[in-house]
Amino acid sequence: MKESIEKAKTLIESLPYIKDLYGRTIVIKYGGHAMVDEELKKNFALDIILMKYIGINPVVVHGGGPQINQFLKKMNVQSDYVHGMRVTDGETMDVVEMVLVGRVNKEIVSLINYHGGKAVGLSGRDGDLVQARKMKIMKSPAENAPPELIDLGRVGEVTRINPDVLVTLDRRDFIPVIAPVGVGEDGHAYNINADLVAGAIAAEVKAAKLILLTDVQGVLDREGKLIPTLTCGEAEGHIASGLIAGGMIPKVNCCRTAVNAGVAKAHIVDGRVEHAILLEMFTKQGVGTEIVL
Repeated sequence: MKESIEKAKTLIESLPYIKDLYGRTIVIKYGGHAMVDEELKKNFALDIILMKYIGINPVVVHGGGPQINQFLKKMNVQSDYVHGMRVTDGETMDVVEMVLVGRVNKEIVSLINYHGGKAVGLSGRDGDLVQARKMKIMKSPAENAPPELIDLGRVGEVTRINPDVLVTLDRRDFIPVIAPVGVGEDGHAYNINADLVAGAIAAEVKAAKLILLTDVQGVLDREGKLIPTLTCGEAEGHIASGLIAGGMIPKVNCCRTAVNAGVAKAHIVDGRVEHAILLEMFTKQGVGTEIVL
């Protein structure tokens, strides 16, 4: 009986959060270990389905770097990286699109549908959902030398989100699952960082939350303890001081950009924790770092 009462208390605790998020859109970037471990994959699907059944509208944007690496390795194709981004020529772009859209995306859709949801797979090309342009990166010049433009090939950045297809799917109670492939004015596909796509979509639809699933707890202080909440200003200061460093910088900046564009809250959550999304959304203590204005 005591265990049942505790479960009831947990449900009651979640009620204010459910009420606040009812009818709102939540954008989740799905990646990391949560996409590999079979039990975590199942839990992710169930979390997304539960959100839909209680009146929240989840939009899933997924990565797929490890899966792309595996396929390229089989083809004996070596990948080069600049600032953490894969240099993507035409041949590599074909592989990226095939793996992300044709394999990873459909696996996620099938998983959600198998467990009782209604998911539809998309890429940024569908309905011109994610419009893009070629990303330009300037190399730090040597002393007294002009800056050098680095050609990343078909690596893109988001220029515009066209939410029409998302609105249509929402009206029919479908869960969109989006591969981070954008389309340029030239009609070519562009490989875009999934965090950036998720942030841009969240900003466009004025989502209540942007959630980035990662393989770390969140933002940690100098003693290694989780920082539950950061303002955009505090996050900027921690980047300047070096507390936030490495791969956490682009994730935090993605969250800051989304929040400054109108997203109510952004969260960096450890996807290795079972039901991490629900714990972050519907409990007082949460399990990750939330970034607010």
